[in-house]
Amino acid sequence: MNTYLEIKKIIGNEYANGEASAMALMLLEDVAGISRTQALMGENVDEDTMVTLRTMAERIANGEPLQYVTGKAEFCGMSFKVNSDVLIPRPETEELVEWIVDVAKRKEGRVRVLDIGTGSGCIAVSIAKNVGTAQVDAWDVSEGALRTARENAASNGVDVRFERVDVLSFDGKTSNEKYDIIVSNPPYICKSEAKDMERNVLEHEPHIALFVDDDDPLLFYRRIADIGNHLLNDGGLLFYEINRQYGAETIAMLQASGYSNIVIRQDQFGNDRMAKGEKEN
Repeated sequence: MNTYLEIKKIIGNEYANGEASAMALMLLEDVAGISRTQALMGENVDEDTMVTLRTMAERIANGEPLQYVTGKAEFCGMSFKVNSDVLIPRPETEELVEWIVDVAKRKEGRVRVLDIGTGSGCIAVSIAKNVGTAQVDAWDVSEGALRTARENAASNGVDVRFERVDVLSFDGKTSNEKYDIIVSNPPYICKSEAKDMERNVLEHEPHIALFVDDDDPLLFYRRIADIGNHLLNDGGLLFYEINRQYGAETIAMLQASGYSNIVIRQDQFGNDRMAKGEKEN
């Protein structure tokens, strides 16, 4: 059996044929430098490389996400290191970044941006990379996430200031920092939703970055909105990635928190996924 077919067969113990094929091709390119065409034509690898490929394929077959197996994920045209300390960046979050980049580029002069709950740093790094006038800060409660985010900023050639902050205990009133944009993709999946999630997410991605109690699904959103009231300049903008089930509730919360010109955007799948509010003067 050739290399591609063997790796595809191993992964196929967990995934459907199309997904198994795509992941096998990605592994061969990433590990062995074999292109899709070469793989499909039956090009093989040496035994040492084959051992590595089998081990990685078996990890995928046991439910570990491909991105954790390879140690990297693509986001906004860049490569990011990922591991069990951080969530794997999602395409929907790219749409949020594109929205922010478009808005930030329209502003004159320096644009100060704060990313709350930065994880891998994908949002902060992408904004810094694509907005030349941006000065970006990023917070996370996890030291492991911050280590990974710092590596991603360095590898992608941008300067982001990272800091360990627990937003649930942070008192924005004591800070002298001011920002034009605050963005957050906080924990927003209710624990009751876990039963409908794929096991590769539940068993491997950090729950601290995923879940919130069912009885207070907007916990982090309210807290970040409050922080925004202290740290945003007048007319500053607050952006969120949101749970698609709570678009209306997010609007109501932002209104109650004193924000105006609130907009909800849908993602590429037609789900309410992004929100923007403006701090009133």
